Amino acid sequence: MTRLKAIATLMLACAGFALAGGARADIDEMQLGASISKDSKTVNFRVYSHSATHIELCLFALPNGANAVLTRDIVAPDGNGVWSTQIPMSALTNAGISTVYYGYRAWGPNWIYDSSWTPGSAAGFVSVVDSAGNRFNPNKLLLDPYALEISSDPIGPGLPNADPTVFTSELNRDYDTQQIAPKGIVGTPAANAFGLKPTRAQKDDVIYEMNVRGMTANDDSVPQAERGTYAGAAEKAAYLQSLGVTAVELQPVQEVQNDQDDIYGATHGGAAPPNGDPGWNSGQYYKDNYWGYMTLAYFAPDRRYASNRAPGGPTAEFQAMVKAFHDVGVKVYMDVVYNHTGEGAPIPNTGSTAAYPLYGMRGLDNSAYYELAVNGQGVVNADYYGANGAGPDYNTYNHVAQNLIVDSLYYWSATMGVDGFRFDEGPMLGNVCESDQPSPQTPNCPTGTGFTFSASDAKTALARILSEPLLATRPAVGGSGLDLIAEPNAVGCSSCGNAAQQGNFPAGFSEWNFTFKEVLPKAQNKLGVVAIAPGVVADAFTGSASLFEGASHNNRSPWNSVNYMDSHDGVTLKDLYSCNGPNNNQGYPLGPSDGGSDDVSWDQDNPSTGQPAAERRAARTGLAFVMLSAGTPMIQAGDEYLRTLACNDNPYDVDSIGAWLTPQSSRTSDQSNFNTYVTRAIAFRKAHPALRPAAWYTPAQVVWYYSNAAQVSNDPTQNNYWNGANNDLAYMINGGDFADSTMYVIYNGASAYTGDLPANETQFILPPPPPGETWYRVTDACEWNDGPDAWAAAGSETLIGPGGSTYGVCGQALALFIAK
Repeated sequence: MTRLKAIATLMLACAGFALAGGARADIDEMQLGASISKDSKTVNFRVYSHSATHIELCLFALPNGANAVLTRDIVAPDGNGVWSTQIPMSALTNAGISTVYYGYRAWGPNWIYDSSWTPGSAAGFVSVVDSAGNRFNPNKLLLDPYALEISSDPIGPGLPNADPTVFTSELNRDYDTQQIAPKGIVGTPAANAFGLKPTRAQKDDVIYEMNVRGMTANDDSVPQAERGTYAGAAEKAAYLQSLGVTAVELQPVQEVQNDQDDIYGATHGGAAPPNGDPGWNSGQYYKDNYWGYMTLAYFAPDRRYASNRAPGGPTAEFQAMVKAFHDVGVKVYMDVVYNHTGEGAPIPNTGSTAAYPLYGMRGLDNSAYYELAVNGQGVVNADYYGANGAGPDYNTYNHVAQNLIVDSLYYWSATMGVDGFRFDEGPMLGNVCESDQPSPQTPNCPTGTGFTFSASDAKTALARILSEPLLATRPAVGGSGLDLIAEPNAVGCSSCGNAAQQGNFPAGFSEWNFTFKEVLPKAQNKLGVVAIAPGVVADAFTGSASLFEGASHNNRSPWNSVNYMDSHDGVTLKDLYSCNGPNNNQGYPLGPSDGGSDDVSWDQDNPSTGQPAAERRAARTGLAFVMLSAGTPMIQAGDEYLRTLACNDNPYDVDSIGAWLTPQSSRTSDQSNFNTYVTRAIAFRKAHPALRPAAWYTPAQVVWYYSNAAQVSNDPTQNNYWNGANNDLAYMINGGDFADSTMYVIYNGASAYTGDLPANETQFILPPPPPGETWYRVTDACEWNDGPDAWAAAGSETLIGPGGSTYGVCGQALALFIAK
């Protein structure tokens, strides 16, 4: 936080850190965490627990493998549930501590403090969990939820019973974890180390969703020691700038249990992993949480993505990466997970009670940080509700739990330089079924699942985020502020009546447009199998007014729709058009994994050959949908060169050369051609403000046409065009209101092939362009135009002719024309 503003006299404790200036932000109301005093004479420790009766601070000279060298009992909270103590720098030095590693032990009603207790003792034990949901166990060293860096992951293959923090009365209860538990690291991040933040309006952005590790882990243009790291990602800033990307959206980079030590537990099929993978010889394969959606520490940058893992190294390296992106005008967004935590769901065991990991929050104040079940009727088990699908729900309605959300968002924005956030399972931030007071029980909810969404309740985390001045959202016209994007579904709550909240988030939030992602691929791949009304496709092209316009959708704008055809969840852009469903149970390096829900991909109707040219045609069309539609476009890393995952639609744990990006030096000519197509498409969007409207198009700005150039009525009651079975969509964007050129877009949705032969080419008559101008072709996605110039370079468009000219477009392809 910005309260960390004194230069440490304990220099090694703050290695890699420097002065953080400015006054303490009001947002940090409890001043939690570890910080160095202004006079540099003490280190201050503050941790929250409403339910604890005794807390002990433990200080270590080493990150693991050793006991605490200094402890301090905190016998009573200061007020408001905050426990605090100060340790003189001299005491740390005398104890042989240079870098300060720390953790907490906590006692409460289910484990009474007993002065005779020693590490590994059962003294004071009453129960694993009590009726109030308390799960205190002083034998489990607890991580500070506000730790700015952590020493290590909590589990590894060499530990007893896989995870000693998991305990029942019969299992691991008395196992002391101090030598192996992750510790917080005391330090002061550098101020203003992230460069100048871009102020571009979100409507003018092109988002690139990427995994930090996968971006460069296999990139031969990056120094070996930096591959797969923040430093490696920084090396790609110029590449992304040349592509035209203006914002990178990082999959989770807050610390997660994701080192290569998660035991998959099944014999791995396929070829052996390279270089003697540690699990291979035992018949097991160690799998990663490659995506990282199980956050352990909400302030700490994941050490795994740092080439410098020394204390302070991950923080400084992350800031340097952000600066590298900012220096070329690229924003940095973070995918954040505030719906569940890395402490996770129960672990199977043979004990009498459910066994849960105790890494930090659960052992400090279970009822404050998690949604405990009403009368033991939770949907995870008898202890918790879990509408998110990955473990107990984070208690987003509780003010203290909300503090952690807003404090960490502010830290990443103000100290680490982040420009915006994408909220995983965003509806969980609007859950009103949780407790706003320290309580073991949540109120009964209409759905009976522990989840009910509200966009208007002033006590939700959604409202709290929007109410914090230091988290102000960016104005529509650009300027300082944050870009906030919600994933609009709670994917783990299929039984919840309102888990899907597409279009319902409050003003200030944009949303991943799931409808765009579902409708347009279906319009390409499933027409004739499912009914797709032309009006639905037209709505997607023009910003999804049905989801974002008007008071019922909180009066939002076209750019609040984040448009995409693919993301980390699902198949890649290439696989969307070359697979007939998922193939997750394959061997290394493309699997195995499980889950996924792909039901839209299609190999363009030729399983024997895959019809590569047809696949590229479909991919060009899909990419054009994204770049020509009103809204904020997003592509997944690798889309620019047709990256494939061989039909794996859920590679969350596939951390391998098969999942990492292919370096430019190894790309085929077809991949390079597609890269050119994407680069030119992005440049075209940037050059034409009419494609990036700040407000909704008027009927005069976008005019729809039949294939014979007759104008379509905008009144759906006057004809059956919008709800009919026609497959032709054509529209003109009149550029005059935008100081722009006029454009004409044709999409022929008819089936592209009959067997192996092209079919269903439709003849379109081009309507009159503005006076004195003629139509020029910018792109035609059809197979005949496959190659390096499938999208023409600016100034090299092909002359077609005046209004009344006839132009044939093949099935399932898009053509774009510009008047000049």
